Amino acid sequence: MTSDESHGQSTEAGESTATGVRQSTQVAIIGAGPAGLLLGHILGQAGIDYRILEARDKDYVLGRIRAGVLEQDSVDLLGKYGLDADLKTNGLTHHGIYLQHEGERHHIDFAELTGRTVTVYGQQALVHHLVAEHERLGSQLIFEATDVQPTKIESAQIDGERASVAYTAPNGERITLDCDYIIGADGYHGVCRRTFPEGTLEVAERVYDFAWLGILADVAPSTDDLIYALHRDGFAMHSMRSTTVSRLYLQVSPDDDIANWSDERIWEALQTRLGTEGWTLTEGPITEKSILPMRSFVVSTLNYGRLYLVGDAGHIVPPTGAKGLNSAIADVALLAEALQAHYAGDDTGLEQYSDKALDRQWKVQHFSQWMTDMLHVHPADGSAEQSAFDFQRQLGQIRYVTSSHAAQVSLAEQYAGLPFVDAR
Repeated sequence: MTSDESHGQSTEAGESTATGVRQSTQVAIIGAGPAGLLLGHILGQAGIDYRILEARDKDYVLGRIRAGVLEQDSVDLLGKYGLDADLKTNGLTHHGIYLQHEGERHHIDFAELTGRTVTVYGQQALVHHLVAEHERLGSQLIFEATDVQPTKIESAQIDGERASVAYTAPNGERITLDCDYIIGADGYHGVCRRTFPEGTLEVAERVYDFAWLGILADVAPSTDDLIYALHRDGFAMHSMRSTTVSRLYLQVSPDDDIANWSDERIWEALQTRLGTEGWTLTEGPITEKSILPMRSFVVSTLNYGRLYLVGDAGHIVPPTGAKGLNSAIADVALLAEALQAHYAGDDTGLEQYSDKALDRQWKVQHFSQWMTDMLHVHPADGSAEQSAFDFQRQLGQIRYVTSSHAAQVSLAEQYAGLPFVDAR
């Protein structure tokens, strides 16, 4: 019996030691965002024992407002594991997007071009559903697990040694959780990436010189599909969360203050940037508004020893191409398959996980940056001529995309989602 097999069941009561309680599981997942929650469900259905540790309290996790567009493969994956009940009820299937410039609006029909669609379904709703399912199943989902410290991650495949995670439980008890693998699903600011030894991880990053001001408004959407608009004043976008709630964005400076943006000013800017002849943007009460910085970020590897990264812990994309949540789900699909293969005796998937996930991620980064650069006004570095050139170049790019069948197929293929990668 291997070390992994001998520790297949979680020891909930644990063994008391001089430094606290020692417990055991197969996979320790750090972070209860959509990636960690989804991975737990998939592993649980495969009979693999896991525990999810989340530093924040449950209300905070359920209240986070994030992305809202699911690729076709993300929808299919949730359906495969029976996690799409709420999605079927509340998700909004969209067949394409609109690209807009100079008051002209063009529809890119994904279904017609590629036979695939996307679904508008807020990440907040997905997290609510995944948490509710974990609670129904009695999963080991621990909120307010603080001072988390992954340890012994370098001991992979060495004399049966295992990794471990030390954390403080909500009752103040210090627990050491022995495990076969640690999954870092704890986001950009999490502890797992920082656990990699010095010199083992390189970072590629781009920080954008613009941001999004995002709002939620209690008003029915004024469009059937998402609108992406390039305007001389800056980018604007009309999305939605449901048939009664709209999600809209404006390009602003990253150092802007949300206090500078009254509801009246926001609606005026949206009317200007999204306006077209014969179309009306319906206004309503704004219930949430915030400024979202934008960056691209990718690490050189998603694996060190028994520690694996998924989602924002290893990569971040600007939100323009709707790839953040979907990238995390793609990582989870690949890693979950690799872990299942490992416990069946095949480590190929785990060995190849980082390379395969990053190969897909860099394609996603390319598309996200392409969309972002095409649709945002780039701040001029003191040259009116340069600014005018950039804007006219962007108009030329959008005119090409909206008039070329081949360009539209490429956009539709990437927006609706590149295939998830097989772990074998």
